[in-house]
Amino acid sequence: MTIRKTLARLALSAAAGALALPAGAEESGWAQLNLPQGVTDISRKIYALHMEIFWICVAIGVVVFGAMIWSIVNFRKSQGAVPDTTMVHNTQVEVIWTIIPVAILIFMAVPAARTLIEIEDTTKTGLNIKVTGFQWGWEYEYLDQGVAYYSHLDRASDAARELGSGIDPTTVPHYLLNVDRPLVVPNGVKVRLLITGADVIHSWWVKDLGVKKDAIPGFVNEAWFKVDDGWTGLLRGNCAELCGRDHGFMPIVVDVRSKEDFDAWLKATAAEQKQAAAPAPPAATPSATTHSPPAATAAAAG
Repeated sequence: MTIRKTLARLALSAAAGALALPAGAEESGWAQLNLPQGVTDISRKIYALHMEIFWICVAIGVVVFGAMIWSIVNFRKSQGAVPDTTMVHNTQVEVIWTIIPVAILIFMAVPAARTLIEIEDTTKTGLNIKVTGFQWGWEYEYLDQGVAYYSHLDRASDAARELGSGIDPTTVPHYLLNVDRPLVVPNGVKVRLLITGADVIHSWWVKDLGVKKDAIPGFVNEAWFKVDDGWTGLLRGNCAELCGRDHGFMPIVVDVRSKEDFDAWLKATAAEQKQAAAPAPPAATPSATTHSPPAATAAAAG
């Protein structure tokens, strides 16, 4: 009787924990263990697909482990249960347990395939940005606007991470998650990313955008996102592929602005980079008229 009660309590605790986890996610810190819904339509579809398959797996687990626990409790040797050695084959049961998993897989595959196709649809984009990962940072190049710059770990985090710096990392805002120059994009515009690597394999990952793509040298991966119209703010991500000694120190920050603010930033940045790239004007050469030798000047005066 004690074994039965113990197993029953364990089963109820496991089921209650699984059911209570999503419900209490916002109130506790459990939300950090799950996918975020993000700020794009595609990230919310990824989240919905994830949760749908998660609950299917929970239901399968409850049925399978429930049947196992029920069988262990009610048909144990101490209760006088005797194994049936005569039932070695049942065609009907085998057909059923083949059809049901196939039906479940098809039910899961249809929405998954639909979402995967949409993730790979990079057509009808309004902004094209080339992203190049390098040890250890990112280069962003706005292909149609002639703007390009590098993004590294911000100076405050870089100083605090050094051994013997004496800086408390908890005093640094967004420690190891901030950069000197973020990627600036507009909201309400479909942005296409062309992602590659300059040295080793990196991975550009911003979970709130629903984007994670490897940056492979000599190969270009495509990704896209469209931030909700009206949403502005900062989104943070990381390199998600072990790429060397300072892999943990190449964060990603995306600065989402309104279309008007983005256009103004892009125009100002393009003008600034154009001016910086312009050659310096040549130095003025001395004029023979204004710098005549003293003798010539005296002769001319006489």
